Amino acid sequence: MSAFEPEKRPDPDALLARVQQDDARQRRGKLKVFFGASAGVGKTYAMLEAARKRKAEGIDVVVAYVEPHGRDETERLLEGLEQLPPRIAEYRGASLREFDLDAALARKPALALVDEFAHTNVAGSRHAKRWRDVEELLAAGIDVYTTVNVQHIESLNDVVAQITGARMQETVPDKVFDEADEIELIDITPDELLQRLKEGKVYVPERAQHALENFFRKGNLIALRELAMRAAADRVDAEMREYRDEHAIRDTWAAGENLMVCVGPDAQAEKLVRAGKRMAAALHARWLVVYVETPELLRMPETERNRRIDLLRLAESLGAESVTLDGPSAAEAILEYARARNVNRVLVGKPNRRGWRSWLRPSTTSQLVRQARDIDVYVVSGEDAARTRLAPVLARSSAYLGLAPEGSGKKRAPGYVWAVATSALCTAICWGLKARFDLPNLIMIYLLGAAMIAARFGRGPAVASAILNVAAFDFFFVPPFFTFAVADTQYVATFAVMLAVTLIIGNLTASVRLQARVAGHRERRTASLYAMSRELAATRGAENLARIAVRHTSEVFDSQVVLLLPDADGRIAHPREASLPGSLRGADLSVAQWVYDHGQNAGLGTDTLPGGDAIYLPLKITGSSLAETGAKKQAAASPPAPALGVLALLPANPRRVLLPEQLHLLETFAGQVALALERVHLADQAHQTEIDAENERMRNSLLSAISHDLRTPLAVIAGSASTLVEGGAALAEPNRKALAQAICDQTRQMTQQVNNILDMTRFEIGAPKLNRQWQPLEEIVGAVLNRMQPGLQGRKLVVNLPGDLPLVLIDGVLIAQVLSNLLENAGKYTPPGSPIEIEAWAAGDEITVSVVDRGPGIKPGDEERVFEKFHRGAPEGADSGAGLGLTICRAIVDAHGGRIWAENRFVGGAMFCFTLPSGGTPPTVERETDFA
Repeated sequence: MSAFEPEKRPDPDALLARVQQDDARQRRGKLKVFFGASAGVGKTYAMLEAARKRKAEGIDVVVAYVEPHGRDETERLLEGLEQLPPRIAEYRGASLREFDLDAALARKPALALVDEFAHTNVAGSRHAKRWRDVEELLAAGIDVYTTVNVQHIESLNDVVAQITGARMQETVPDKVFDEADEIELIDITPDELLQRLKEGKVYVPERAQHALENFFRKGNLIALRELAMRAAADRVDAEMREYRDEHAIRDTWAAGENLMVCVGPDAQAEKLVRAGKRMAAALHARWLVVYVETPELLRMPETERNRRIDLLRLAESLGAESVTLDGPSAAEAILEYARARNVNRVLVGKPNRRGWRSWLRPSTTSQLVRQARDIDVYVVSGEDAARTRLAPVLARSSAYLGLAPEGSGKKRAPGYVWAVATSALCTAICWGLKARFDLPNLIMIYLLGAAMIAARFGRGPAVASAILNVAAFDFFFVPPFFTFAVADTQYVATFAVMLAVTLIIGNLTASVRLQARVAGHRERRTASLYAMSRELAATRGAENLARIAVRHTSEVFDSQVVLLLPDADGRIAHPREASLPGSLRGADLSVAQWVYDHGQNAGLGTDTLPGGDAIYLPLKITGSSLAETGAKKQAAASPPAPALGVLALLPANPRRVLLPEQLHLLETFAGQVALALERVHLADQAHQTEIDAENERMRNSLLSAISHDLRTPLAVIAGSASTLVEGGAALAEPNRKALAQAICDQTRQMTQQVNNILDMTRFEIGAPKLNRQWQPLEEIVGAVLNRMQPGLQGRKLVVNLPGDLPLVLIDGVLIAQVLSNLLENAGKYTPPGSPIEIEAWAAGDEITVSVVDRGPGIKPGDEERVFEKFHRGAPEGADSGAGLGLTICRAIVDAHGGRIWAENRFVGGAMFCFTLPSGGTPPTVERETDFA
């Protein structure tokens, strides 16, 4: 076959991706790993030998770090190679030799040798692991040679621990190992390694004896050697697949063992699966079980098709990968998929067709043997029981798609009626055209009618239409007319060809129609998954996510669905909201709780409670930070649940769920829902983290404010009190009085600070409880001015309160506190002697009160920030308080249903205003008219 034929051309997208990868690799250094089963196999020796060869070729080689372990042969190989001095790091009183990354980057050789790839760097190093140092060298364009043992590969850590009893703490991620440009396996036999150990070529004699008695037992070394060889073989296999993809090679290369077992709905399928398991185990091969949904199989009775569910589930339980293919020809679909997966062995059953039937319609096995030129085909002799006969050829397969019940005569009847009508219509058209057209042209009209029936109604009506068309053509257009007798025997051949062509066209059209319906059904499922994923990504809140998940899952799987989430104690509960369309009522919470606790499927078709009517799937956690979400309030000894919730599903047709590909699709739906829930929980955690951070900031601000604002008055009180105690008798009376007054004033200031803090704490817990009474505003203003008169001495106070102000329904004590805080701010932030104005007016259903000063005003942009907790508007060093006064004012005004704001005046100064609702119609009382 020509290399320029379409099927040999690389995929354009894959080619573009490979070009981009190659471009990235060219800018990055190359990594070569000398890989071994254990210490002492000669990795460092082989690395130094390779480095000396590269140096002989003129390459700039530097030994960045090599650990010789006291081996003379290693020391000799280091001679003549440039070595970077190690970095000496102090750790717990000891001096340790470490790789100097900065020195290697500054030297920037073409090739750097860095031993012990999995080494953990000493605390305080730039990177915790040496492999990260190597990553930085590679990113700088420096090629690196390094060494590592199989026990340090992350995914093999548990296996090595099980074999040797020792768990490695220093590991390399598989991704880093897999991305190495080259891996060279350094291998020697266990006996040779043990001999080297005894001769002191691996460890000093004291350590060697201990190693022989523990890690370096011969059985351990054999097992580690096999692991190393398998890891290297997997790497080679990956490189081979990459090469095949890069060069668009479709032929099978039998470099590794890959087994495919092909099954159908016959008696020997189960035997084939078990035989495939035995063969795969004997060959140590990867294996998969394939079932092909051909139009022929789709027309079988549903009970026969349902056997596929049990077959594929059996295969998966035995460790196989189950795959369902579709296509007009089972052999072609199998071979195409086998070549795509590089399968070199195919296991099939013995064909059941005998004699002329096998010649007329070759079996899938026969076609595979004939067409599989580069694949070995193994035929297993099965039971001699003939496969269940196919359903009548007129049967339709819409039941597979859940579109119509299988075998429904009422559903098939319209197709046959239309076949008769179409044949009659074609006859009428041909009768009108027979004088103008020859008979072969009239046959085309009948062929068109049969094709239309096949496309619309399927194979059965198409066959009926073909027979009716041949009979009508013979009766009306072949002499002798109006009889089925044939005078000219040549028409017999015409009738045969016409019938055959009509049947072929009808069969092909019906097959295409059936496959189009299957493809359309699968496309709708994929579109539904995409639509659900898109809606979940744009939705916030667990309840909204549950609503979307229930709607889409119930539509795709024709089932009743419910999303069960845990409560604060980790117990699965029914949703609080009313049942949604398509939701499942009465889900078994005990089964759901088991699924939630264990992270495993249960119910219909599973290994746990398989007799149930519904299937329960865990919404598994994909991240590591959410395990405590549903169980964080449980006892500390209780392990966190492995799931976020449970998806329960009661299918109308169990087959829609039990098919392996359908179950995988359902698990994909559950995975998407789990991802969305995880995103919601992460968002909640992030929000809670922000709240905690804000609370911590507030606590720190409060402590800072208290320490700052109480230090000054305490210092004054302490100084004044000590002066009175130590020399009070010698002081003049005015001086003693001044000191006592200072103590009194500072105590009053401290009391005000503490009261503000206590009030703010009380308001944070909840809105303040109001003792509302009808009160005149002028009385509250007068009481506040009398109380604050000492602090406002020397200032001109302008009070403008109309005499017709109505009574207001307020808590007088709290509103007095608002006025006190506003007046205190005005006195604190304005020049001494500047005037302060208080004004009030009624407008509509509310009364507005303003406090105006002539100070520097508010910094532009801070009009709202001044009401935030701990915000201070004073310059550095000024006595500004804790920054809680205005926050308390806003809390009190808000509790009254009013508003408070601040703004700058055009003529200078600041104005603070707040509103109070009038509270309805006030009672009639006598007012005092001579307010001063």
